[in-house]
Amino acid sequence: MSTTTANDLYPEVQAFLEGGPLRGVVGGKEIESTGGETFVTSDPGSGKKLTEVFNFQAADVDMAVDVADAAFRKTGWAKLPQNERSALLHRLADAVEQQKHVIAQLESLDAGKIEGQAQGDVQNFVDTIRYFADLAQHVQRRSVLAVKNHEAWTVRQPYGACGFIFPWNFPFLLIGWGIAPALAAGNTVVIKPAEDTPMSAIYLGRLAKEVGIPDGVINIVPGDGAVAGAALSANPKLKRMSFTGSPEVGRLVAEACGRNLVPVKLELGGKGAAVVFNDVDIPDTAEKLVNAITFHTGQVCCDATRWLVHKNIYDEFVNECVGRLQKVQVGYQLDDASQMGPVVNAKQHQRVLSYLEKGQAEGAECVLEGGAAQVPGYEGYYVKPALLAGTLDNVAAREEIFGPVAFLAPFENEEQAIEMTNSTDYGLANSVWTSDLSRAARVAEAMCAGNSWINAHNVFAHGIPYGGINKSGMGGGVLSVETLFDYWRSLSVVRPL
Repeated sequence: MSTTTANDLYPEVQAFLEGGPLRGVVGGKEIESTGGETFVTSDPGSGKKLTEVFNFQAADVDMAVDVADAAFRKTGWAKLPQNERSALLHRLADAVEQQKHVIAQLESLDAGKIEGQAQGDVQNFVDTIRYFADLAQHVQRRSVLAVKNHEAWTVRQPYGACGFIFPWNFPFLLIGWGIAPALAAGNTVVIKPAEDTPMSAIYLGRLAKEVGIPDGVINIVPGDGAVAGAALSANPKLKRMSFTGSPEVGRLVAEACGRNLVPVKLELGGKGAAVVFNDVDIPDTAEKLVNAITFHTGQVCCDATRWLVHKNIYDEFVNECVGRLQKVQVGYQLDDASQMGPVVNAKQHQRVLSYLEKGQAEGAECVLEGGAAQVPGYEGYYVKPALLAGTLDNVAAREEIFGPVAFLAPFENEEQAIEMTNSTDYGLANSVWTSDLSRAARVAEAMCAGNSWINAHNVFAHGIPYGGINKSGMGGGVLSVETLFDYWRSLSVVRPL
């Protein structure tokens, strides 16, 4: 039973919470963990229990993979005409869109995300499903090869059962980014949501059953990462694996998949730079970067957390940012007045605070103090935005903090800015801010990362590949036709003439 006292919950949300312990979804059925184990999911804005969830063990996960494998071979999902498979995916997108208010509120409660932001995430899921459902209908899966003395062609075929492990910062949006191309290509999926944020994934599993997705095509296995996640990564029946999360866990997933020669896609952390030249509109640029660092309380892997600012405007830019950050309203995620909610749990709360301490201990200047925030009436995990400044060898400039903290440093010229941008082990996303579009393109192309944005940060248009390099990931990106091709294997067919 739920013990949350959050106000103004939708009846559907209240009923969902009171229906706990929540079950996983395997083979179209809601099932419990083998031994009846459960864990608690809590509201990070209040610290109160939301509900209990069945905690899947290794045997439960292995069974789910068996079900997904059988569904691939026996349900006909992979052999459906593409227009029919796409029609079912559109039906799923429609159902999610109709329930957007419910899923968004579940997401907001579970992740501490501002409810309006959660609604945007749900809509992104809908748009992603529709994008890949339509895209798959326009791809020629068979290609004729012009080879002397041979009749030859290649054909793209789905792999089979694919595993997905998703993080807690964008639980529903990232499910869409991951499974949409896999499903559109004809594969089946097993989803392990983060133990902090399992509710929206379970809700999706129920909707998939309701709209007629064949049983076993979409399976949800909630559980602890060290147990359920490890079991999924190590299962030899998987044909592809995708993990989104920290580099540390990503290495473990890659090692497990490597032992079974299962191809793995990793979307990992980042330490993005925003390079601000002295010809920008200072108030406008400051506003956009402040919005980026406070969006979802800075718990965004591709965020701009290193602000490199031309020395001629450094002081003015810093003052502009400080003034705006001081006005950010920290509050409960379901309150309309709140601009920034809590971080996801006590561990993350302590992580953010510890980096402020460690950064200053190594000599960083505290430009805006930050620290723990108090929200009257709520015992949640709140922090205030913070700005540090200094040299880029500081721990707070090198390591991913995953909170509303930016590290500032001045630069003198374009070459130095590029060098400073690339002085990191990460390689996910950076941005360049200037009115000189030639310089913008030149600097953007010189950045060692998977993504460079010009006069904007956090840009995710469907059709543009998004992914990381180096410590930020491997195995390709998301949101593009290349991603769809990732979920088809290539088969060559040859007849000598």
